[in-house]
Amino acid sequence: MKSTPLLASVLAAFVVAGATLPVSAAPQAAASQDARVDPLKQRADYIREHYTKFEYRIPMRDGKRLFTSVYVPNDADRKKTYPVLMVRTPYSIAPYGADQYKGMLGPTAEYEKEGYIFAFQDVRGTYMSEGEFLNMRPHIDVKRGSNDVDESSDTYDTIDWLIRHLPQQNGKFGQWGISYPGFYTSAGAIDSHPALKAISPQAPIADWFRGDDMHRNGALNLSMAFTFFHSFGVPRPEPTEKRGWREFNYGTPDAYEFFLKLGPLTNVNANHFKGGIPFWNDIIAHPDYDQFWQSRNLLPHLKNIKAAVLTVGGWYDTEDLYGPLQTYKAIEKLNPGIQNTLVIGPWIHGGWTRSNGDQVGDAHFGYKTVNNYQPVELAFFRHHLKGAEQPRLPEAWMFETGANRWRGFDSWPPQQVKDQTLYFHADGKLRFSAPAEQQPAFDEYLSDPAKPVPYTTEIMNGWSKNYVAADQRFASSRPDVLSWETDVLEQDVTLAGPLEADLFVSVTGSDADFVVKLIDVSPPDLKEQGVQRGHQQTLVRGEPFRARYRQSFSQPLAMVPGQITPVRFSINDVLHTFKRGHKIMVQVQSSWFPFIDRNPQTFVPNIYEAKASDFIKANHRVYRSAGQASALRVKVLPAIDARPEVK
Repeated sequence: MKSTPLLASVLAAFVVAGATLPVSAAPQAAASQDARVDPLKQRADYIREHYTKFEYRIPMRDGKRLFTSVYVPNDADRKKTYPVLMVRTPYSIAPYGADQYKGMLGPTAEYEKEGYIFAFQDVRGTYMSEGEFLNMRPHIDVKRGSNDVDESSDTYDTIDWLIRHLPQQNGKFGQWGISYPGFYTSAGAIDSHPALKAISPQAPIADWFRGDDMHRNGALNLSMAFTFFHSFGVPRPEPTEKRGWREFNYGTPDAYEFFLKLGPLTNVNANHFKGGIPFWNDIIAHPDYDQFWQSRNLLPHLKNIKAAVLTVGGWYDTEDLYGPLQTYKAIEKLNPGIQNTLVIGPWIHGGWTRSNGDQVGDAHFGYKTVNNYQPVELAFFRHHLKGAEQPRLPEAWMFETGANRWRGFDSWPPQQVKDQTLYFHADGKLRFSAPAEQQPAFDEYLSDPAKPVPYTTEIMNGWSKNYVAADQRFASSRPDVLSWETDVLEQDVTLAGPLEADLFVSVTGSDADFVVKLIDVSPPDLKEQGVQRGHQQTLVRGEPFRARYRQSFSQPLAMVPGQITPVRFSINDVLHTFKRGHKIMVQVQSSWFPFIDRNPQTFVPNIYEAKASDFIKANHRVYRSAGQASALRVKVLPAIDARPEVK
């Protein structure tokens, strides 16, 4: 969602577009010539010529009015009607003014040429809409009066009003959105309006504490939360057309340097925010998974959904991979019988609309993968909103990284998977067999908060979108990163579904973070597109965990110095093939900075109030004996060319 450069691309993709002013007949020929070399201008010109824009302030049940712009095909009337495709967003539906047009209306230009009514709405309390904005507004399951409003009721009221006031609509509505608008898409389908026939939550936020955007397993995504809320978190007391994105002056091109010099997080307010960013204050006031965060978890509320669902995500999304995986899972469980399809491609955040999908970082896929997806998405909406032929979509349509191919499954995870375990062994070995040592055996490292392990080698502010597929040799060369790897694989090994870290650790401090990374190690002679990638350690999946939450996200618990302690946590799903000739590697470390804030390694009740003196060096041991067998639990899918089972 939300770094300065990323936000700009998000807004360009589905929130705002530059205005195109009317042109006279004389300059149109020159404009058309320009359009031939500028697809964006050509698209904007087409919208200007074929659509009429209207603006409304739609009343909600509590009387607040939400600003909504509607683009209607010029040939629409009571006899020739169109379905409505809607986006609800907190990022502005600009440009404002009935004569000011967006440069794009649908996910791709094909939607505009085919013809839909496009509706865009500033959600409650943002830009030109009335009311109070709440981040991840909690859903109200039982509404007892007109003042009980949430994103579900606002969506319902909007659709109901448009049905009564747009004679050109055919009675069928669809909704889609990426990231925060993906959350509004999911929320809008709860107890949905009967006219809502199809939704596509794309990279939807689901839970800002467990896995999306601002936290990973309770560990703060420092660079994202700081950068995003510095601008987005500024209060908007009255409706306004213009807020803009506030650039933060880091004073250095290197976020690692900035956040390390920042020191304890108490210095954010003391030195920069001055208490003026309300949601940042909420973050530091709620370090644990209390009612504040639990009420913002949308997943338990995804009920009574009647629309067909196409949930979309990217394996390389640095912000919201947890969201689409868990949204699909919750909808499947809570709404039996509806069409519920999951699509995960090899994409960054929103990459299915804003990139070719041919590579991310050091991972190359060989072709433009978005060309496979985009026609399927259009066919989904065309079927449910226009009655066209139903697309042949499997339950789960997933891109298999490593092998670089699309695969369809009847369920996710696939029913054919077998649970297996990759155990840590002596001498850095990783095997599908448990260690035999009876006496405690371990590997250890010194974790120093003053010298945290970087999550990327890129010199940048904001946050990286490429680290998720980056070469990890920079990390494996550090003494505070442990690595275990298999022998050279004699056959392909395909992992499909969620991973689980199962660690046995001890620390000399009283708190700790543990980062577990799954890595694909290339053979020594691998060369791709003229680049030597021999022995490259390409990140497949990584996840941090704050050990204080090993028993409960709501009730943190200090580590006992020197005591062997189990630490188990879930890691987001994968569909990846480690090809014969490659190796599987697992790395463990205790910092991932500044993607994740530094753990002081001294237990304090509120980690965001830790003092400089609380940050201490600590020795961390990872055990690998028969009684304390640290491992990564995986699900293995029989390879397409399967030979005997992996041993």
